[in-house]
Amino acid sequence: MVGAGVLLATLLVATAVGLVLRARNGRLRHGRAEGGWALAGRRPADDERVLLLQLSSPVCAPCRRTAALLTDLRTRDPRIAHLEVDVAERPDVARALDVLRTPTVVAFDRSGAELLRVSGVPRTADLEAALAPQLT
Repeated sequence: MVGAGVLLATLLVATAVGLVLRARNGRLRHGRAEGGWALAGRRPADDERVLLLQLSSPVCAPCRRTAALLTDLRTRDPRIAHLEVDVAERPDVARALDVLRTPTVVAFDRSGAELLRVSGVPRTADLEAALAPQLT
């Protein structure tokens, strides 16, 4: 009887956690990180206004979809820079940004201040709308 109760409680908690994670997947949030361009190891070019720093891992399928989406965004708007960082090779970047999940995309303005972040595959329309004020 106790075992069944523990099993039921475990299933309820796991379901709740899964629903919360699914609801947060791809949603834009605001953060407070600084020094984004320095973390990326480069300075913005004259025409670049926003850096999309993507934290990924080699075995992450959503990371590949995110990279393709951000590469397309960069191709359509040269004011956006996109750099992908492998968290296995650069755990210091993940620690500095408090990233626990891949893919995570952190957007920085020209000064290196964080604009927003998204865990999971971003929604293109949401990302474009959020970045629009920086690109004018």
